[in-house]
Amino acid sequence: MIIADAFWLLIIFDFECDLIYFAFRIDIAIGNCLDRFARAIGLSNDPSPGYNIEQEAKKPGAKFLELPYVVKGMDVSFSGILTFVEQEAREKLQMGVVTKEDLCFSLQETLFAMLVEITERAMAHCGQNQVLIVGGVGCNKRLQEMMAEMVKQRGGSLCAMDHRYCIDNGAMIAQAGILALQHGETMDIKDTWCTQRFRTDQVEAIWRPPTVWKHS
Repeated sequence: MIIADAFWLLIIFDFECDLIYFAFRIDIAIGNCLDRFARAIGLSNDPSPGYNIEQEAKKPGAKFLELPYVVKGMDVSFSGILTFVEQEAREKLQMGVVTKEDLCFSLQETLFAMLVEITERAMAHCGQNQVLIVGGVGCNKRLQEMMAEMVKQRGGSLCAMDHRYCIDNGAMIAQAGILALQHGETMDIKDTWCTQRFRTDQVEAIWRPPTVWKHS
């Protein structure tokens, strides 16, 4: 599962070791949603908007407010939730009806519950028992906690990275290069180029042994 500022998608290895898109976001990415909400309520960009939302949500006394919950099949939509919670902030923050921590806590819980639901459905459909979370938003400890609880209930395991790797694209590219080299995939410098819109599911995962899906 890749959860980042620019996109969110859930990818699964098929039996031929190809990566396939299994779930996607319909409109804005979850990282964009969190960043825009942080700006709307005046949270700092230092060290990052998502981190500051996470800290607000941890404050004692934060209350859960019901927000729109938009899961469509195996895809998710965040734009309507953002519009709703921004309106709640404009109308109720100054009046003291809600607090920043209430809104941050509620937004996190709602968005992350959507991701957990989709992930559990994908695990059941494909017979998977492992989940790997990467991407900047994947650093969020509450997301990792919620996902870990679901995976544990299914008898599986969760792997999650911290900020040293989740937000460093250079490290991700280098690791992919190492795996390719170790499995005989090489290319001369003169033949290399960058494709910004290269899809993840166009990659053949040659470093994994073939597996067969088993529905559970």
